[in-house]
Formats: sequence, structure tokens, C-alpha cells
Amino acid sequence: MNIVLVEPEIPQNTGNIARTCAATDSSLHLVHPLGFSTEDKYLKRAGLDYWHLLDINYYDNFESFLEKKKDERMFFASTKSPHRYDQVDYKKGDYLVFGKETAGLPEKFLKERLDYTIRIPMIEEARSLNLANSVSIVLYEAYRQLDFPNFNQEAKFSNSV
Repeated sequence: MNIVLVEPEIPQNTGNIARTCAATDSSLHLVHPLGFSTEDKYLKRAGLDYWHLLDINYYDNFESFLEKKKDERMFFASTKSPHRYDQVDYKKGDYLVFGKETAGLPEKFLKERLDYTIRIPMIEEARSLNLANSVSIVLYEAYRQLDFPNFNQEAKFSNSV
């Protein structure tokens, strides 16, 4: 799977998402401008020691990302979508696209792609979920549908109890 963060602003969120991508063998795509340096200590700390497992790609802007990936299947996360994230049939290699923490993806852009938008249900009084949590929820639903390919599915306890 592919996780796309469009103009992420909070390094800890991106670091946590990077760790999730590494642990699930998902590619991470970061679309500039970023609200932090990729050398940020909070970004590195949140990703822990998983950076060597991560396939990470950078794009100058959202338009260049869309142009380079125009033939790929994409789903765009938004609190405004009429479609729940769990009502989509995900396929291997799909791109799950998330907007920046403070604004999400542009509303005009989403309206033009309404059939490919997804949302995570929550109570009406809530504005949104944390970006890293949202990525995890949607990504793990996609992998659940694919039966967690190549994931370790055996529980392992240590010998010392």
C-alpha cells in the first residue's frame, strides 16, 4: 500500500506514520511543502529505529505528485466524504491520500473526485481525528481486506515469564 501525506505540518505525526509504514511494508509519499525539516528530532524520535525499513518518496507539490501517479488508483481521506473508509474494496498498491492536519485536502479537489473520497465515522461534535491515527485506521482496514499479506501472523511469547 502507499500512504500519501500532502503538506504534513507536525513532525511527530509524520514520524509515527513513517513507523506504521515501515511496520506494514507500505511506501510513504511526502508532498511538499512540509511544515518541518526531515532532519527534525521529533520526526526521527517518533519513527524510532524503523527508518531503514522505510520506502520514502518526496514530491515538490501536490500537482507534481498527481501527474507522476495519474495512472494509480487513489482514495482521498476527508471528513466531508459520503463514503466510509470500510465500504471500499482496496487493492494491493492503492494510494491512500491524506491532507495536512489543519486543513485537509482542498474541498474543490475533493468534490471533483467524490467517488474516491473516504471518511472515518465519528461523533458530529468532533472535528477530526489525529492524522497518524487516521492513517493507521484506514491502512489496517485495507490490509485486513487483503488478509495481511506477508505480515507475521503468529503470536510469539518470550521464554521467560
